[in-house]
Amino acid sequence: MRRRILSAVLGSMLVAGVAQAETVNLGITQIVEHPALDASRQGALDELAERGYVEGDNLEVDFQNAQGDTSIAAQIARKFAGDRPDLVLAISTPSAQAAASALQDDTPIVFTAVTDPLIAKLVSDMEAPGANITGVVDAPPLQAQLQLIRDMFPEAKRLGVVYNPGEANSVSQAEKLNAMAPELGFELVEVTASRTSEVMGAARSLAGRADAIYVPVDNTVVSALESVLKVGYDADIPVFTGDNSSVERGALASLGFSYYDMGRQTGAMIADILGGEKAGDLPVGTVEKLELILNRDAAEQIGYEIPAEFEEQAVEIFE
Repeated sequence: MRRRILSAVLGSMLVAGVAQAETVNLGITQIVEHPALDASRQGALDELAERGYVEGDNLEVDFQNAQGDTSIAAQIARKFAGDRPDLVLAISTPSAQAAASALQDDTPIVFTAVTDPLIAKLVSDMEAPGANITGVVDAPPLQAQLQLIRDMFPEAKRLGVVYNPGEANSVSQAEKLNAMAPELGFELVEVTASRTSEVMGAARSLAGRADAIYVPVDNTVVSALESVLKVGYDADIPVFTGDNSSVERGALASLGFSYYDMGRQTGAMIADILGGEKAGDLPVGTVEKLELILNRDAAEQIGYEIPAEFEEQAVEIFE
């Protein structure tokens, strides 16, 4: 009897030892570091931790930042193709495109902060992505955001938009904005910046040509958001953004979703795949909860008093 008990105990210890020794290797590729993308990454890691995958314990994370350079994103993807992690989290469209191109094997890819995976050719079907990829989209509620600008500034006629023509997400948003703007009485004034160093010049060209500025979900422009904000403050032009995290940095307002919450949703998807689900079988997820965020200091900078009705609707107001 004692021998059987000892064998059982040793067997349990062996199984536990194997379980503890198992470590999940997660590769993370991110096009650039800025608050929105960083929040989505943290959200994913926090969700994984809640589900038992703890960084430094049984989760090894290899985080790679492409510094806003698509050629570096391609190098990172090739590195992961050689390293063969258990799963790759691709944050942003350029990073996801690079990963999808380099990892055409059984390594699962989960993307996040991708606005239109169909246009980016990451998936051909949102409900059944197929292959080794799925993820969560950050498509901004453009119609609702334009309506917010119209409601807060009824007299505005010309809406300036700054975006990178090299980002598939941004081009898609610009096309949709062009279709929606006339319905709300806006004339769209488009300016482009292919790199962060060009954002200031593009924004300056809107002074005197735009009554309000809208910054879409664009990694290049959001990375250099302070340049757009300076132009807005100097010319008394309100700056609205497609992502809520930019309001804390100085934009006047945004009606969007939390990138951190999107990251949590992405983390849940990663956990499901690590638990045995196939990436290609999981439908692409969307974030539906919208929040109004305001910045009183930004309003003061341009001599605007935020109407009480908007402050009552806001879930957060920065001073």
